[in-house]
Amino acid sequence: MLRHRPVIAAVVLAVALSPTVGLAGLAHAQPPAPLVPNIDTGSSALLGPHLPHGDAPRLTSVPNFRDVAGTGAGYVGAEGARMAKGVFYRADAIVPDDADLATLDALRLEAIYDLRTDEEVGEKPNRLPVGVDYVRIPILSGNLYEMVDQIGSPEDARNMMREINRAFVTGDVERAAFRDLLTGLATTEGAQVFHCTAGKDRTGWASMLLQSVAGVDDATIMSDYLLTNEYNKEWAAKTRASIAATQGEDVAQLFEPLLGVEDSYLQAGIDELESRYGSVADYLTDGLGLSPDTLAALKDKLLA
Repeated sequence: MLRHRPVIAAVVLAVALSPTVGLAGLAHAQPPAPLVPNIDTGSSALLGPHLPHGDAPRLTSVPNFRDVAGTGAGYVGAEGARMAKGVFYRADAIVPDDADLATLDALRLEAIYDLRTDEEVGEKPNRLPVGVDYVRIPILSGNLYEMVDQIGSPEDARNMMREINRAFVTGDVERAAFRDLLTGLATTEGAQVFHCTAGKDRTGWASMLLQSVAGVDDATIMSDYLLTNEYNKEWAAKTRASIAATQGEDVAQLFEPLLGVEDSYLQAGIDELESRYGSVADYLTDGLGLSPDTLAALKDKLLA
């Protein structure tokens, strides 16, 4: 039995949910090594209005920044069409150093959607390129501190993540927020970014929905979801070390499942979706209330 659980929960969340808390030197670390051969650093300097988009640049201070379309030629979607690169990006909290801020500015982003709660934003406000539209769409019902306080084993932590993903299907607040996000992405011109704190759960669910609209196969969608573990590898290792140093190894083991993703997390939400709606398409229309025109606009943007 852990003593002073509310205090421990607060400390763990302060460390685990803020990308740079207690992680001195992370901004100067090398980017995590790629999981698949065709991920590279890209070069925003090469991007122009008449040139194909390269891979999303790797950002040391926003490690989970990446293109929803994948790398290389882009993921294969409906009827063999490739997903369009440089349209929708996903990320963790956008707190770039000066070099990464210049890189983001070169991408000519039109809008950034922040899916974090007020508490998360207060812990780590974004630092954004000049002129970008900043849209808040908080997605998370319940109290994170209370949820973490109930964790008594690593499996409890995993179950918490599964329940969060199920809530993306069952929660009225969550569904309304995802409707607003997808509507914004469909109706706003130019390159756009959506993000949460670690860029893995709320962001991962939104990416799954977009890739499903594009017609990407289930195995590729899951593989892309799991890439968070590679992009966030250095952050997760340093965060775990910080928790162990301040709260002890037992606590670090207890909360380690919160620092990454497992296929069962996303699958729990997908299973709930299929149980209630039958398919992603029906969830989008019946669950989120998206119109055929909105979905058609998204698909047009998503496919090259």
